[in-house]
Amino acid sequence: MKKLLLSKFDYELPEELIAQKPAEARDKSRLLVAGEKLEHKVFSDIIDYLQEGDVLVLNETKVMPAKLIGNKVTGSPAEIILLVRDNERIFDCRIKTKNPKIGDEFIFSDLKCRIIRQDDDTFSVEFDKRLSDKMIKKKGILPLPPYIKEEIKDYSRYQTIFAKKEGAVAAPTAGLHFTGGLLNKIREKGVKVAKICLHVGFGTFLPIREKEVTKHEMEREYYEIEPVDAQIINKCKGRLICVGTTCLRALEAAADENGKIKPGKNWTELFIYPGYKFKSKTQAMITNFHLPKSTLLLMVCAFAGRKRIFSAYKSAIKHNYRFFSFGDATLLYKQLG
Repeated sequence: MKKLLLSKFDYELPEELIAQKPAEARDKSRLLVAGEKLEHKVFSDIIDYLQEGDVLVLNETKVMPAKLIGNKVTGSPAEIILLVRDNERIFDCRIKTKNPKIGDEFIFSDLKCRIIRQDDDTFSVEFDKRLSDKMIKKKGILPLPPYIKEEIKDYSRYQTIFAKKEGAVAAPTAGLHFTGGLLNKIREKGVKVAKICLHVGFGTFLPIREKEVTKHEMEREYYEIEPVDAQIINKCKGRLICVGTTCLRALEAAADENGKIKPGKNWTELFIYPGYKFKSKTQAMITNFHLPKSTLLLMVCAFAGRKRIFSAYKSAIKHNYRFFSFGDATLLYKQLG
């Protein structure tokens, strides 16, 4: 079997095309439709590509204010992003500071913690007091992606309007383009909406370090699908359309051999890359532009075909589309065969 090399999924992006803030209006970002031909649209035009009987799948995860800003006890600046709660005082986290190591102590306002374990780039820290969800919301801020260098004025723009279940450390960014008015028009057209939840983990930002793609290991992410939403998806009479890679991953993790979606709560480490055989009946997806050599870029290449994706990205760069989390969107159709 031919090796799948990471180098085949690289591209050059001018730094000025990395969006540093959201569009003025959610549904006024641009939309690149990558079907048999490329079409340049505005996101609100998405309604023209939806039909009666289609099912649109949204991710209702909500980003936690999981970022704490403070200092090492030595005075060096430090940032911690809380990932997983082990108990009332111990969390797995990512740490941004100079040479973090076991035993280092940090101060975040009136909170103190120290590193007690390390597993590659993930650390376990123990706080000096119980850290409740209420306290996290009071002390923390939303963690923005590392490529966004500017602070934003309105952090609500990094949440979808349908965000409901808190637990993500990153937004399902394809959903950021929807407004209440646009969703109402979509429903009025006869399109059904199903909502699932996949809590986006920090792994979404991590690069693939293996030269051979298949050797990469995904970090696990939690998802849940309610019976009523699984039923809407399974009874889809038109096309099944995922909003974002997170929805597609959740449906693939929950699908049986016949493509039927099983409701429930679970964790997934599913890694989707070219050659993957899709199980769900997803026929199209709405997603933003993804980083070079990223797991998300490999996923969309598996879904729509590498040739079509790289052609679309080349055109997007030529036409000055805005890339990544606060950037513009694409509508992709599943490749045949």
